[in-house]
Amino acid sequence: MFTIFKDYQFAAAHLIRGHQGECQHMHGHNYRVRVHVAARRLDALGMVVDFADLKRITGEVLGPLDHRVINDVPPFDEINTTAELLSRWVCEEMGRRLAAAQGDRVWVRKVEVWENDTACATYEPDGTGEAGDAEEAG
Repeated sequence: MFTIFKDYQFAAAHLIRGHQGECQHMHGHNYRVRVHVAARRLDALGMVVDFADLKRITGEVLGPLDHRVINDVPPFDEINTTAELLSRWVCEEMGRRLAAAQGDRVWVRKVEVWENDTACATYEPDGTGEAGDAEEAG
C-alpha cells in the first residue's frame, strides 16, 4: 500500500458547548490539518493522487472554516467543535470528494487536526472505507 500526506492550515474561532473549563469561551486556533491518502495501486503516472488535486479538494472542505466561527458552520452548528469531531468530519468530507474524483482506488487513511504544536486529534476510518459511527458529544 502507498500513502501520501499533505498539511493544510486555517485560522478559526470556536467554543466547546458544555465544557466546564476555559474552552467553553470563544477562542481561536491556527489549525493544522494533515490528510493521509492511501492506494493499493498507483495511477498511470505513478501517484496515489496528484498533490495539486489533493490541495484543491482539501481547500473545498476546509475553506468554509477559514477565518470563521466554526460553531456557525454546519454541521458544527449542531455538534461540538472538538478536534476529534473535526478530524472525523474532514475525513468523511474528503472521502466523499476523493471517491467522486478518483473512484475507489484511493481513500483517506487518516486525518490529524492540530489545534497547536502540542495538541492533536486523529481520526482513522474503521478499515472498510467508511467512517465509523462514534457517538457525538454536543
